[in-house]
Amino acid sequence: MRLACAQSLTVPLLAAVIRQWHRRYPGVAITLRESTVMDEALGLVDSDEVDMAVLTAPSTGRFTITAIAEEEIVLAAPVGHLLAERSAVRLEDLEGAPLVHFTPDNGLSSWLDQSLAHAGVHPETVMRTSVTATAPQLAAAGLGIAVCPVSAVSHGFPGAVRSFSPRWVRQLVAVTSAEPDPLVARFIGDLRSHGMRVPRGVRTQLAQDGPPAETPRPSS
Repeated sequence: MRLACAQSLTVPLLAAVIRQWHRRYPGVAITLRESTVMDEALGLVDSDEVDMAVLTAPSTGRFTITAIAEEEIVLAAPVGHLLAERSAVRLEDLEGAPLVHFTPDNGLSSWLDQSLAHAGVHPETVMRTSVTATAPQLAAAGLGIAVCPVSAVSHGFPGAVRSFSPRWVRQLVAVTSAEPDPLVARFIGDLRSHGMRVPRGVRTQLAQDGPPAETPRPSS
């Protein structure tokens, strides 16, 4: 079975399920290709180079889409940062803030630009990274703040993590070129059962009693 996924989803979403499959179905060979660009991953599905890609919901309608989980978008900041003193952060609070952004080859770059423009917010980009999981680490090191999927925040994260108000979530889906065959459908079912695992230390930092989740900004 040939899989593709957004780079940040490998560990928190796919790794445990792939491990289970190696144990339960040793005769099933699984390969995985990671990408930071949605169009690249969709191209792999379109060309039949992979059987399935796990991504955020694409806007195109030519694929078969199966919902898997929701993922929260969070703020990462150094401990002691002014925004870290709040239980939840508004997008407007990012006006003028030093931002650890993503390089153009990472699909999160254009997604974040669109989201901030939609909100009329203008932070100051201080540096960029192509690796999704590096952005929150750079923020924790004191280089600025980062806006990223919670999947990019690893166990033992040394910085502060805060939810947005209203909570900001995006849909994660399995993308196939047609209706998935029984083997792929079974794997998708296991992904849905497993869900998005967030490290306990990160969960305890996130606001627990905020407003209901919304998706008012562009997703990628």
